[in-house]
Amino acid sequence: MANAASGMAVHDDCKLKFMELKTKRTHRFIIYKIEELQKQVIVEKIGEPGQTHEDLAASLPADECRYAIFDFDFVSSEGVPRSRIFFVAWSPDTARRELDGIQVELQATDPTEMDLDVFKSRAN
Repeated sequence: MANAASGMAVHDDCKLKFMELKTKRTHRFIIYKIEELQKQVIVEKIGEPGQTHEDLAASLPADECRYAIFDFDFVSSEGVPRSRIFFVAWSPDTARRELDGIQVELQATDPTEMDLDVFKSRAN
């Protein structure tokens, strides 16, 4: 499948592994990377169900960007076991060092966060 906006393809295995995590809980986390030569997003690493947040954090490279899905188990304030699936966009500062002169970092997840007023407010 391809993302028409970016021209970047997403390997079918990416969605398949996500569905396994979501429905069967067979993975604790999934790390995705952009494969530059093939111009597509691929699965780089799968975390086994017994692995932890620490395992996820240790699997992210210090100087390269990645995407990750993390199935986070926790106990709510009411004492009820819960689970939440997190999407992580890993973009370490070291991966951006070559862009010397960046003064403001903006992370946008929908079109309203790209509104000109957002830029104006962040520029002050």
